[in-house]
Amino acid sequence: MPRTAVVVVDMLNPYDHKDADQLADNVAPVVPVLAELVGRTRGRDDVELIYVNDHYGDFAATREDIVARALRGRRPDLVEPIVPPEDCAFLPKVRHSAFYGTALEYLLRRRDARTVLLAGQVTEQCILYSALDGYIREFSIMVPPDCVAPIHHDLGRAALRMMERNMSAEIVPAASCLV
Repeated sequence: MPRTAVVVVDMLNPYDHKDADQLADNVAPVVPVLAELVGRTRGRDDVELIYVNDHYGDFAATREDIVARALRGRRPDLVEPIVPPEDCAFLPKVRHSAFYGTALEYLLRRRDARTVLLAGQVTEQCILYSALDGYIREFSIMVPPDCVAPIHHDLGRAALRMMERNMSAEIVPAASCLV
């Protein structure tokens, strides 16, 4: 049976980088909606939950290291509600796309996922590039705009429009996903 993969991108962030304050302000309203969406994945056979997160240059970092670093960061309140459950897949990444240099495509194919629902940050960067990489790998793309956070609102809106127009992405609110 084809599955949907909810791919949570870069939400384990210590917020200690350029544009961190602006990004954090935009992430804050996304966190409760994303936490609710992640909660709706639990116990479902037709949904695969996968976290893909930047390892911030630490090639030896484990899942636990990345989570701990984010929780020690400047905005643990944005991290605590969306810490990945122990039983979900977790892939560290090195660049913008969740596919680049990771086993994500292999995992999606092994789990018979046909639709990739992208959530997380940053809309105009990692979400956009992951959507393009998923699209060219012939996955259906879904992006709930209330589960992604931009740094710049105008660029985030433009990225969502590009995903919808150029990648046939389904841009629908989280409440309409996984129903």
